[in-house]
Amino acid sequence: MDRIQGGLMTWRNSRTHWGWLAILNHWLSVILISVMIALGLWMVDLTYYHSWYHKAPELHKSLGLLLFALTLFRLFWRLKDPRPIASGSHTNLEQLIARYVHLLFYILLLAIMISGYLISTADGRSIEVFSWFEVPALFAGFEKQEDIAGDIHYWLTMGLIILVFLHSAAAVKHHIVDKDKTLKGILWK
Repeated sequence: MDRIQGGLMTWRNSRTHWGWLAILNHWLSVILISVMIALGLWMVDLTYYHSWYHKAPELHKSLGLLLFALTLFRLFWRLKDPRPIASGSHTNLEQLIARYVHLLFYILLLAIMISGYLISTADGRSIEVFSWFEVPALFAGFEKQEDIAGDIHYWLTMGLIILVFLHSAAAVKHHIVDKDKTLKGILWK
């Protein structure tokens, strides 16, 4: 089965191409992660009298839980729908690095979101998600929970930013230097 079937992109991965569901998951994650990082870095400097002082953290929490659900789905989908075989231009070392980078992405994302949850529930209150439902505080009350989780959240996010930069640079390198289809493979066509 090829990526294009009857003029339409298939929803599942093939041996040589990403399916539209994997591509959609990737780019939704990119957008949510970018918004979360920008919002997180912006909101920490808001003063009490700023109109977004309360709104920004609530939005950040809601988007974070949405990203958590998407990440869990991505992990499930990755196990269910095998990834395409790497391009012949990729060395064994590049393939190994790519595997570990993707694993590190998932570990960092989950750890960042868990630490964010621990920050948000440190006072024992649940997290309201877009006024749709609440996620209860399950692990509230350990000493300095908000501070410890906050430090972890910050430093892991800085690590994620560096990893995103390296991942993007590698994709551009494959496109410009190697002239292979790595970058084009994850773009919507």
